Amino acid sequence: MQKDVVLDTLGLFCPMPIIKTSKKIKELIVGQVLEVISDDEGIKEDMPAWCETTGHEYLGLEEEANVGAIHYKAYVKKSK
Repeated sequence: MQKDVVLDTLGLFCPMPIIKTSKKIKELIVGQVLEVISDDEGIKEDMPAWCETTGHEYLGLEEEANVGAIHYKAYVKKSK
């Protein structure tokens, strides 16, 4: 997936990945895509819910197996 900015939230648990996403998305311009990398499984439900609440576009999630852990990559397009 195409991304403009990457936000690494590995090792952080709910609600920190969403809090960091909220701060980072403010630095982007409308139309840019933020990739949020997390190892917190909660991001699978939290990110779409946050996008619904804030009006940003949820583009999807990829799961990537790493040594001893799964990394999730959530993609959000700044909409406003």
